[in-house]
Amino acid sequence: MKLTDTKLQGVWIVEPCVYGDHRGWFFEIYNQEVFEKMGVDVSFVQDNHSFSAQKGTIRGLHYQLNPMAQAKLVRCSKGAIFDVAIDIRRGSPTYGQWFGVELNEENKRQLFVSQGFAHGFQTLTEDVEVQYKVDQFWTPELDRVISWNDPTLNITWDLEKEPTLSQKDQVAPLLVEAENNFIYEEM
Repeated sequence: MKLTDTKLQGVWIVEPCVYGDHRGWFFEIYNQEVFEKMGVDVSFVQDNHSFSAQKGTIRGLHYQLNPMAQAKLVRCSKGAIFDVAIDIRRGSPTYGQWFGVELNEENKRQLFVSQGFAHGFQTLTEDVEVQYKVDQFWTPELDRVISWNDPTLNITWDLEKEPTLSQKDQVAPLLVEAENNFIYEEM
């Protein structure tokens, strides 16, 4: 398993070692020792699994406020997604910047997103399944969202038409208007 830095401190691409033979393949989704050696101290408490039927669905940009902020380890087990993390830590040198990467069932990459980031994804195929681990339980009263098309973020989505969105995502505020209690701390 290899963790690769991105332009956002606290966001890593996770590439597993895939072992295959005539029967198929095997790989580790998560290994606590590998993460600890890379300086990532996280204890996951919940696994989530989502299904999106339509290509062009956007889920996000979601986060939870402190004290229940969530770190996430995201993977796409069926289909393909464009996965995005946005730095929303006030005072961060990369505040308001985003990083995106394609995750799909073929490349088996994952994205680790630390607390203090908003997260979302766009489905690039139909019938997409996304699985992710989080280090805090879902807390509805602290659940927040930022508009997927905030012009200050300028995320380069690969859309052929208007995306399919949840009601919550349709009325999401811009970053400047969104409630946020994250303060940047050097990692």
